[in-house]
Amino acid sequence: MNIYGDNGNIICLTQRCEWRGIQAKLDQVTIGQKINPDKHDIYFFGGGQDQQQIAVSSDLKETNGILLKKAAHENAVIFSVCGGYQLLGHYYQPEKGKALFGVGLLDVITVAGNKRMIGNIVIEVDKGILSTTNCELSTKMVGFENHSGKTFLGKGVKPLGKVLTGYGNNSNDKTEGAFAGTVFGCYLHGSVLPKNPHFADLLISKALQRRYGQIKLKTLDDTIEWQAHNSAIARTRSRT
Repeated sequence: MNIYGDNGNIICLTQRCEWRGIQAKLDQVTIGQKINPDKHDIYFFGGGQDQQQIAVSSDLKETNGILLKKAAHENAVIFSVCGGYQLLGHYYQPEKGKALFGVGLLDVITVAGNKRMIGNIVIEVDKGILSTTNCELSTKMVGFENHSGKTFLGKGVKPLGKVLTGYGNNSNDKTEGAFAGTVFGCYLHGSVLPKNPHFADLLISKALQRRYGQIKLKTLDDTIEWQAHNSAIARTRSRT
C-alpha cells in the first residue's frame, strides 16, 4: 500500500544508508508473495484505501501474518503509516462490513469515524525513543495526516508522541501513533522521514542492531532536512 508519497520514506532510508556507505538492498513484497523474516531487517508498510486494506488483510490472515510476527519477534524493524498502522493492530472496523483482520503486533484497535481528520500535524516525541539520534536538535516530529479511522491504544503499547497540533490517533486523547519494541505505527504522511531525519536514523540504527549490535551512525549534513522540519512547525504555528 502506498498513498500520499509514502514511497518517499523508502527513498529516505536507502539514501541515508548509502550516504554512510551502508549497502541497502530493496525488495518489494506484494500480495501472494511470502515475507522472508530471516532476510529483511526493516519493513515499511504504507497507507491505502479500504479496498486495498481488505486485500492486504486477507493476505495477512495466511502465512504472511505469521512470518511478519516472526520477523518482529527477531527484532526486525517495522514502520507503518495510516492503513498499514491500522493493520498492525488487532483489527480495523470499516463503516460498513466486517472488521478487517490485523496482525496484532501493536495493541491497538481502529474503528471508522464520521469525520475526516486532515491537515498538518506536529507531535512531541518521548526523548527516550530518540536517545540514539540527534534528539538535541528536535524532540518533535512533523507530518501530514488524512484519515477517518480512530485508533485506540491498549496497555501493550506506548504512543509515539503527544499531539501539539493536529488530531492524532483519534482526535480525543492527544496521542499519536504507537510503538512496541521495534514495531512503530503512525498517521504521519508527507513523506514523514525526509522531514524527520532523527526518526529515520532511529529506524536505521535499530535495523543494524539486529545483526551487528550497537552501532553509532556517521553524522550527516542534514541542513536541508532540518530546514524542512522547522518550516513545517512554523507553518502550523502561524495557523493556530
